[in-house]
Amino acid sequence: MEEKRILCIGLVCLDIISVVDVYPAEDTDTRCLSQRWQRGGNASNSCTVLSLLGAPCAFMGSLAPGHAADFVLADLRRYAVELTHLVSHPESSFPTSIVISSASRGTRTILHTNRNLPDVTAQDFEQVDLTQYKWIHWEGRNAAEQVKMIQRVEEYNRTCPAHQRVSTSVEVEKPREELYQLFGYGDVVFVSKDVAKDFGFHSAPEAVKGLHSRVRPGATVICAWAEAGADALGPDGEPVHSDAFSPETIVDTLGAGDTFNAAVLLALSRGQRLQEALTFGCQVAGRKCGVHGYDGIV
Repeated sequence: MEEKRILCIGLVCLDIISVVDVYPAEDTDTRCLSQRWQRGGNASNSCTVLSLLGAPCAFMGSLAPGHAADFVLADLRRYAVELTHLVSHPESSFPTSIVISSASRGTRTILHTNRNLPDVTAQDFEQVDLTQYKWIHWEGRNAAEQVKMIQRVEEYNRTCPAHQRVSTSVEVEKPREELYQLFGYGDVVFVSKDVAKDFGFHSAPEAVKGLHSRVRPGATVICAWAEAGADALGPDGEPVHSDAFSPETIVDTLGAGDTFNAAVLLALSRGQRLQEALTFGCQVAGRKCGVHGYDGIV
């Protein structure tokens, strides 16, 4: 039987990446070592990783017209990511991210321009055939609308036998009050280091323990903390930890979090235990940090 797909809903944008020897000092003229275009956006990046790991996957998001959109669509197809119910907004401009990447340290700084592109709405999501998917992941953005989407999946699941239900996950990455309502939804909640710090936590173990009361009963909360690895707390209340798997040389950290999320949810969707999934996520994210882009992660 053909494996059902994983659907990621969120942002797709164009990353314009300039690689420099060291991060530019103020009021200096710096020559780039290289520059490239790369498809970006959390949900879009996670689809790339899922596809490279051999998982059938699909992306749902908003698009504006233009050369950037043409590049992005071609790149999604190159990675065999199915495009489902893309929402076109001809009056909007395509979002871009200007990325300054330091070759000497492997760090990056992102300047993102949204350019008034509306996010996917609950009404758009009504067009999705839920029987085609085994897992749906939301990148936290327009949270009020996303709550309605998840509630639709919950209602669908109540009518299905257990083996046909759709698992759900959400990513709460930005420290914005509006996004915190997403804690109460999803089978798995990914929490970023920045959000954890916004709540006053100083480590991933602190964060998953402190935020577990905010997720719904039976859900899992996961927090990655860069070189400190990642921690999780599942329905049984037992803490789970994985060390980081840092490459010998850190080359490119852009999208490492999206890579981690994708690898974890893929492992969970295929029935692996939380410990196995967390370790797999850290391993794949570590490999991603050792290469430019994503093509070297498998």
